[in-house]
Amino acid sequence: MIKLGTRGSALALAQARWVAERLADVELIPITTSGDRGSHDDKSRFVKEIEEALLAGEIDLAVHSAKDLPAELPEGLAIVGVPERADPLDALCGAAGLDELREAAVVGTASVRRRAQLLAARPDLDVRELRGNVDTRLRRLAEGRFDAIVVARAGLQRLGRSDEGVPLPELVPAPGQGCLALEARLGDDIEPAAALTDRDALTALTAERALVTELEATCHTPIGAHASPRGGDLVLNAFVGLPDGSHWIRDELAGDVGEPAALGRAVAERLERAGARELLAAAEAAAL
Repeated sequence: MIKLGTRGSALALAQARWVAERLADVELIPITTSGDRGSHDDKSRFVKEIEEALLAGEIDLAVHSAKDLPAELPEGLAIVGVPERADPLDALCGAAGLDELREAAVVGTASVRRRAQLLAARPDLDVRELRGNVDTRLRRLAEGRFDAIVVARAGLQRLGRSDEGVPLPELVPAPGQGCLALEARLGDDIEPAAALTDRDALTALTAERALVTELEATCHTPIGAHASPRGGDLVLNAFVGLPDGSHWIRDELAGDVGEPAALGRAVAERLERAGARELLAAAEAAAL
């Protein structure tokens, strides 16, 4: 029997059940993480305790939202499977589009990446912090606390609530958004997990994570990255900026679909030459 570790939120359990249905003889092991207890210290807050359980042998396989995984994994662990990607875009709930929001509309999000891009597009918006799971965020929207909120479309889809948001193609998604990452101990034989891997999803995730690694981005730095196949190439879109939307850089580059990590590093280098390091350092300092 494969012991499959996951967070205990409704979305995480829905994702884990999707994986479990495609594996034989699985026991779901819900694990409470620092992020579930309200910690906002760093990107690892949603995976730390799950990875500790992996290293301790308490679970055999972990399923994560790929965007929650830090660029560097703990020694002894590896991503062993990336299933087919769900919609990677962000979704706007509460309005038909950014242009439909009234002036100074109150928009909720906990993401500095979303904040930066929203304010870059609409400096008049009143972007306020909104934390909690997807159900909680939608409930606060329904209660009238916000004019609109921004969440991941993949999360809405996996919870059967995709009709409650419209896509936001104006925003570059978070690296890995829409992807699931299956993590295991190095050397373990988890062939069923590898069999779930979708080549396009793995290729895209590799490029996006390579960019993040090269730029040494953290959860405090507004960065977006989205890779997708186009005309035989792999095209990587990227965004870095300040949380207030006052300064930002966007780039797009096509590369060899067989060398996704090289494409990620190439885009990172182009962004660096345009001043991305300075912007990310300023964003990091502002978060302290």
